[in-house]
Amino acid sequence: MVLRLSNLFVRTLREDPVDAEVASHKLLVRAGYIRRAAPGVYTWLPLGLKVLRKVENIVREEMNAIGAQEVLFPALLPREPYEATNRWEEYGDNLFRLQDRKGADMLLAPTHEEMFTLLVKDLYSSYKDLPLYIYQIQNKYRDEARPRAGLLRGREFVMKDSYSFTVDDEGLNEAYEAHRAAYQRIFNRLGLDTVIVTAQSGAMGGSRSEEFLHPTPVGEDTFVRSAGGYAANVEAVTTVVPADIDFTDTPAAIVLDTPESPTIETLVAQMNDLHPQATGGELTAEQTLKCFVGAVITPLGNVSSLPWVYPVTAKSIWDASRLTLVRSWVSVARSRLRLLLRRI
Repeated sequence: MVLRLSNLFVRTLREDPVDAEVASHKLLVRAGYIRRAAPGVYTWLPLGLKVLRKVENIVREEMNAIGAQEVLFPALLPREPYEATNRWEEYGDNLFRLQDRKGADMLLAPTHEEMFTLLVKDLYSSYKDLPLYIYQIQNKYRDEARPRAGLLRGREFVMKDSYSFTVDDEGLNEAYEAHRAAYQRIFNRLGLDTVIVTAQSGAMGGSRSEEFLHPTPVGEDTFVRSAGGYAANVEAVTTVVPADIDFTDTPAAIVLDTPESPTIETLVAQMNDLHPQATGGELTAEQTLKCFVGAVITPLGNVSSLPWVYPVTAKSIWDASRLTLVRSWVSVARSRLRLLLRRI
């Protein structure tokens, strides 16, 4: 349906909002895409909601393409599952807690790992039911101490989180690669520049973890990257330990002035001329690691550390043992995507 501009529910602003720190936040509010409801909480107006739904549909199409099935959990959850994983305490002040009229503890979900795992545990018990990929697109809540940058770090945000359930590491790796490729297609369709970096698994554990980062000056994550293709979060960066060198006959160190070397590239070239390597090769500027700032769009990892990683019926009827279910998870913050797209 074509909507006339005269009937569109929108009001633009002449001045930047006083609480806006970054350009994207200012533009989204001034153009009538979002409106602040409370610190870190925003109302989506018709223009912004249309874009959000388009991003959501792209994410949904690519997830469905790898055989994932969509579910939807409530945002209001009971305390017990999070207490079993100790995250009721670990989240600390970041968790929105409340009680119902009977005094039962509840929370607004910061993530849904526990609920996904419990759901599959309740419904599936045989290897024949697996592999299984399920995902949802749902609001998440975290009581940020200092919400900033509009949608980039808010107390309420929209996130797509996906979970795979398999019976062995081979299935786990297949699920990981399928999700990784789906995410690359999503960002390509959105025209969003991303860097895939090695990351630490964090509190959830896991054998492999990567993040999709969008280089931006308003990001909060620092990563290193070389022109040779290596990229890693600063917490996960690794360097090769050099071999031991015998410095017994090494002459005393001298100070060299390099007034004609304003950049790393020229300095490397000058040092190659002054001190050629014994192997005949040369150092290049590509071998230097450079720091960049980016915003996390998607964490990608595999994990099997929850207490409900449960056994399923083994394949052989002659084998009375039980196979351990392996679980992985990936997520993408769609409202954050919306903000980053606005910056392009």
